[in-house]
Amino acid sequence: MLVISRIPAFVLFVLASCLIGGCASPETNEAASSPPNLIVIIADDLSWDDLGTYGHPHIKTPNLDRMAKEGMQFNQAFLTTSSCSPSRSSILTGQYPHNTDAEQLHFPLPGEQITFVEKLKESGYWTAQAGKWHLGDAVRDRFDVIRDVGTIGFALSADGKDLPPEGDGSGCENWLSLLRDRPVEQPFFLWLAAVDPHRIYEEGAIDEPHTADDVIVPPYMPDVSEVRADLALYYDEVSRLDSYVGLILDELEAQGIAENTLVLFMSDNGRPFQRDKTTLYDGGIKTPFLVKWPASVDAASQSNSLVSAVDIAPTFLSLAGVAVPENFEGLDFSPIFTNPEAEIRGAIYAEDHWHDHDDFGRAVRTHQYKYIRNFFPEHANTPPADALTGRAFKATYLLKEAGALNADQLRIFNAPRPSEELYDVVADPFELENLVGSSSHQEVLLNMRARLAAMREASGDTDPEFRTPDEFDRVTGAPNEFRSRPRLSKDELRAQGAIGG
Repeated sequence: MLVISRIPAFVLFVLASCLIGGCASPETNEAASSPPNLIVIIADDLSWDDLGTYGHPHIKTPNLDRMAKEGMQFNQAFLTTSSCSPSRSSILTGQYPHNTDAEQLHFPLPGEQITFVEKLKESGYWTAQAGKWHLGDAVRDRFDVIRDVGTIGFALSADGKDLPPEGDGSGCENWLSLLRDRPVEQPFFLWLAAVDPHRIYEEGAIDEPHTADDVIVPPYMPDVSEVRADLALYYDEVSRLDSYVGLILDELEAQGIAENTLVLFMSDNGRPFQRDKTTLYDGGIKTPFLVKWPASVDAASQSNSLVSAVDIAPTFLSLAGVAVPENFEGLDFSPIFTNPEAEIRGAIYAEDHWHDHDDFGRAVRTHQYKYIRNFFPEHANTPPADALTGRAFKATYLLKEAGALNADQLRIFNAPRPSEELYDVVADPFELENLVGSSSHQEVLLNMRARLAAMREASGDTDPEFRTPDEFDRVTGAPNEFRSRPRLSKDELRAQGAIGG
């Protein structure tokens, strides 16, 4: 019997990754003559397949398509959760959400947490942020400069109050000035965080808007005019974000620093529609992941290797020649830059915590299978509150009341839902056929259960200490009584115990 309680956390994660699918020996990259500049561009609520380069035939994303043509496109990249602030905290700390102490939406990242940003800063990097923040106040000192637009498109005054939004509402308005104001004698790290394509949607985001005919409706949504109109406005914000990415790429060329600047584009979670954001399906946790770094990454290269957002922190530190803290739980994926077929992990692990509504779930995904464990199956798979108030969900609910939805479109209303879900994501990419009861998949089910258990044990992932009440009605999206009270801290929620359900 293997005793793992005294094995260092980093070793445990390497062992667990090998157990759940195998891992290759890391390849050593030649160090660049100078450390690379590092930029993360993070979209807010963008699904992986809503870009031209990932196969969407109509959406207007010429600059992101350009990134793929000039760099590497990762086709199997995943997030550790499908909720905004926990996802960002996980990226910065190189830890899974349950270890950041910021696993629920709006929980601030504690000051005692180590991020890769201050490690870069200590090694001589200039570190700066522009756009959406949503990380709390305790880690603001990790950046030399912050040009924050608040949580969702609002600037903050000195006393922390929301100010009316400025610019076009994209959250990207300060990106270019930040890049131009950098000290030229230092390598730099930029965290460029958009608000696009987060709701609320309004017409006029771009000059040539998408039409209903441009829209591809996933099979778990009804194909009706209201859904198409909602998705078309979402597409417009994706395109607006794309234009800002183009400005950054052009500015790097103009400054003559594009060659040794690594630009990573990704999202924090999937699109804000039903069965996407806040779920553990690929529509929630799979992310576009593009890397442009001419000095080390071949143009028009692609990788199908599994990569997790938790891998970004150790990878960036390794590229900068900085020691990786022992508590970082990700793996260095830089060997893939020179060998797109390199496999650094056998599976990815993802989590679901409170986001507007009470929930708790875990998932493990390999190249072929996805296993989801729903710990609160009494709840329906309710979309986030912003999606509930959108045109797509409102139309879906009316169709449900009229008995006009098919079984796949009704799933978001089903309560209880299955406590376990198993999908062949190759044969069933929309994850519609639950194979838990399939006699021919019982060996796979046992194997995936074991993999999930191994990852939970390796990471110290325990069952929830408390239940957080819903803040919004699960049908109308209207704020409820809990929402009207001051937001409870994690310690306050813990002290009150099981208060949700």
